[in-house]
Amino acid sequence: MSNEREDLIRRITETQRGLARLFAQHQSPLFSSNLTMRQLKVVMVLSMNGSASGQDLAHNLGVGLGTVTGIVDRLVAQGLVSRHEDPHDRRVRRVELTPAGAGLIEEINNAGIKQYRRIMDHLDTETLRTLDHVTRKIRDVADKLASEQAPAPGDLTPDNG
Repeated sequence: MSNEREDLIRRITETQRGLARLFAQHQSPLFSSNLTMRQLKVVMVLSMNGSASGQDLAHNLGVGLGTVTGIVDRLVAQGLVSRHEDPHDRRVRRVELTPAGAGLIEEINNAGIKQYRRIMDHLDTETLRTLDHVTRKIRDVADKLASEQAPAPGDLTPDNG
Protein backbone atom coordinates (compact mmCIF):
# COMPACT_ATOMS: atom_id res chain seq x y z
CA MET A 1 0.00 0.00 0.00
CA SER A 2 1.34 3.44 -0.85
CA ASN A 3 2.35 5.90 1.84
CA GLU A 4 -0.43 8.26 0.73
CA ARG A 5 -3.10 5.56 1.11
CA GLU A 6 -1.75 4.60 4.55
CA ASP A 7 -1.71 8.26 5.59
CA LEU A 8 -5.28 8.80 4.36
CA ILE A 9 -6.53 5.69 6.15
CA ARG A 10 -4.79 6.78 9.36
CA ARG A 11 -6.24 10.32 9.13
CA ILE A 12 -9.77 9.03 8.44
CA THR A 13 -9.52 6.59 11.35
CA GLU A 14 -8.26 9.33 13.69
CA THR A 15 -11.10 11.61 12.58
CA GLN A 16 -13.66 8.87 13.28
CA ARG A 17 -12.17 8.28 16.73
CA GLY A 18 -12.36 12.01 17.41
CA LEU A 19 -16.01 12.04 16.38
CA ALA A 20 -16.71 9.07 18.64
CA ARG A 21 -15.13 10.94 21.57
CA LEU A 22 -17.28 14.01 20.82
CA PHE A 23 -20.41 11.87 20.62
CA ALA A 24 -19.49 10.21 23.91
CA GLN A 25 -19.46 13.60 25.62
CA HIS A 26 -23.19 13.95 25.01
CA GLN A 27 -25.49 12.17 27.42
CA SER A 28 -26.21 9.09 25.36
CA PRO A 29 -28.41 6.38 26.88
CA LEU A 30 -25.55 4.04 26.01
CA PHE A 31 -23.35 5.68 28.63
CA SER A 32 -26.05 6.43 31.18
CA SER A 33 -27.36 2.85 31.27
CA ASN A 34 -26.02 0.50 33.92
CA LEU A 35 -25.38 -2.31 31.47
CA THR A 36 -22.13 -4.23 31.44
CA MET A 37 -20.49 -4.84 28.08
CA ARG A 38 -21.77 -8.43 28.01
CA GLN A 39 -25.29 -7.32 28.90
CA LEU A 40 -25.16 -4.69 26.18
CA LYS A 41 -23.93 -7.28 23.69
CA VAL A 42 -26.84 -9.59 24.58
CA VAL A 43 -29.30 -6.72 24.11
CA MET A 44 -27.69 -5.82 20.76
CA VAL A 45 -27.74 -9.46 19.54
CA LEU A 46 -31.41 -9.74 20.47
CA SER A 47 -32.13 -6.44 18.74
CA MET A 48 -30.57 -7.74 15.51
CA ASN A 49 -31.93 -11.29 15.65
CA GLY A 50 -35.28 -10.93 17.41
CA SER A 51 -34.61 -13.73 19.87
CA ALA A 52 -31.96 -16.28 20.76
CA SER A 53 -31.59 -19.40 22.83
CA GLY A 54 -29.26 -19.42 25.80
CA GLN A 55 -26.99 -21.72 23.80
CA ASP A 56 -26.90 -19.21 20.92
CA LEU A 57 -26.01 -16.41 23.32
CA ALA A 58 -23.32 -18.50 25.03
CA HIS A 59 -21.77 -19.29 21.65
CA ASN A 60 -22.01 -15.66 20.57
CA LEU A 61 -20.40 -14.32 23.75
CA GLY A 62 -17.81 -17.08 23.94
CA VAL A 63 -18.86 -18.02 27.48
CA GLY A 64 -20.56 -20.92 29.19
CA LEU A 65 -24.30 -21.37 29.52
CA GLY A 66 -24.09 -20.68 33.27
CA THR A 67 -22.56 -17.26 32.61
CA VAL A 68 -25.30 -16.46 30.08
CA THR A 69 -27.95 -17.50 32.60
CA GLY A 70 -26.59 -14.94 35.07
CA ILE A 71 -26.40 -12.20 32.45
CA VAL A 72 -29.95 -12.90 31.27
CA ASP A 73 -31.21 -13.08 34.89
CA ARG A 74 -29.90 -9.56 35.49
CA LEU A 75 -31.42 -8.29 32.23
CA VAL A 76 -34.77 -9.87 33.17
CA ALA A 77 -34.57 -8.16 36.58
CA GLN A 78 -34.01 -4.83 34.80
CA GLY A 79 -37.05 -5.49 32.61
CA LEU A 80 -35.03 -5.42 29.37
CA VAL A 81 -35.48 -9.05 28.25
CA SER A 82 -37.89 -11.90 28.81
CA ARG A 83 -37.62 -15.67 28.53
CA HIS A 84 -40.17 -17.91 26.91
CA GLU A 85 -40.52 -21.45 25.68
CA ASP A 86 -39.44 -22.08 22.09
CA PRO A 87 -42.61 -22.92 20.13
CA HIS A 88 -40.70 -25.53 18.08
CA ASP A 89 -38.85 -27.20 20.97
CA ARG A 90 -40.31 -26.98 24.46
CA ARG A 91 -36.95 -27.93 25.99
CA VAL A 92 -35.40 -24.68 24.71
CA ARG A 93 -35.94 -21.31 26.37
CA ARG A 94 -35.66 -18.31 24.09
CA VAL A 95 -34.69 -14.81 25.19
CA GLU A 96 -36.08 -11.70 23.56
CA LEU A 97 -36.22 -7.97 24.20
CA THR A 98 -39.12 -6.56 26.14
CA PRO A 99 -40.65 -3.27 24.96
CA ALA A 100 -38.34 -1.54 27.48
CA GLY A 101 -35.28 -3.29 25.98
CA ALA A 102 -36.34 -2.39 22.45
CA GLY A 103 -36.93 1.17 23.66
CA LEU A 104 -33.41 1.36 25.09
CA ILE A 105 -31.92 0.23 21.78
CA GLU A 106 -34.04 2.79 19.95
CA GLU A 107 -32.94 5.55 22.36
CA ILE A 108 -29.27 4.62 21.88
CA ASN A 109 -29.63 4.58 18.09
CA ASN A 110 -31.64 7.80 18.01
CA ALA A 111 -29.13 9.62 20.21
CA GLY A 112 -26.31 8.77 17.81
CA ILE A 113 -28.38 9.72 14.78
CA LYS A 114 -29.39 13.00 16.43
CA GLN A 115 -25.76 13.95 17.03
CA TYR A 116 -24.76 12.96 13.51
CA ARG A 117 -27.72 14.91 12.10
CA ARG A 118 -26.64 18.05 13.99
CA ILE A 119 -23.31 17.87 12.23
CA MET A 120 -24.79 17.19 8.80
CA ASP A 121 -27.21 20.12 9.15
CA HIS A 122 -24.14 22.38 9.00
CA LEU A 123 -22.72 20.88 5.78
CA ASP A 124 -23.42 22.34 2.34
CA THR A 125 -25.36 20.30 -0.22
CA GLU A 126 -22.31 19.43 -2.33
CA THR A 127 -20.50 18.05 0.73
CA LEU A 128 -23.61 16.03 1.62
CA ARG A 129 -23.69 14.60 -1.93
CA THR A 130 -20.05 13.59 -1.59
CA LEU A 131 -20.66 12.11 1.87
CA ASP A 132 -23.65 10.17 0.53
CA HIS A 133 -21.55 8.78 -2.32
CA VAL A 134 -18.66 7.81 -0.04
CA THR A 135 -20.82 6.23 2.68
CA ARG A 136 -22.67 4.18 0.05
CA LYS A 137 -19.33 2.93 -1.29
CA ILE A 138 -18.21 2.04 2.25
CA ARG A 139 -21.48 0.19 2.84
CA ASP A 140 -21.14 -1.71 -0.45
CA VAL A 141 -17.64 -2.89 0.48
CA ALA A 142 -18.78 -3.78 4.02
CA ASP A 143 -21.71 -5.78 2.61
CA LYS A 144 -19.39 -7.58 0.18
CA LEU A 145 -16.90 -8.45 2.92
CA ALA A 146 -19.71 -9.61 5.23
CA SER A 147 -21.20 -11.84 2.55
CA GLU A 148 -17.80 -13.45 1.97
CA GLN A 149 -17.68 -14.37 5.66
CA ALA A 150 -21.40 -15.03 6.14
CA PRO A 151 -22.16 -17.84 8.60
CA ALA A 152 -24.89 -20.37 8.02
CA PRO A 153 -28.40 -19.03 8.81
CA GLY A 154 -29.04 -19.04 12.54
CA ASP A 155 -25.35 -19.52 13.34
CA LEU A 156 -24.28 -16.86 15.84
CA THR A 157 -20.52 -16.53 16.20
CA PRO A 158 -18.39 -14.10 18.21
CA ASP A 159 -17.25 -12.50 14.96
CA ASN A 160 -20.70 -11.70 13.56
CA GLY A 161 -22.68 -10.72 16.61
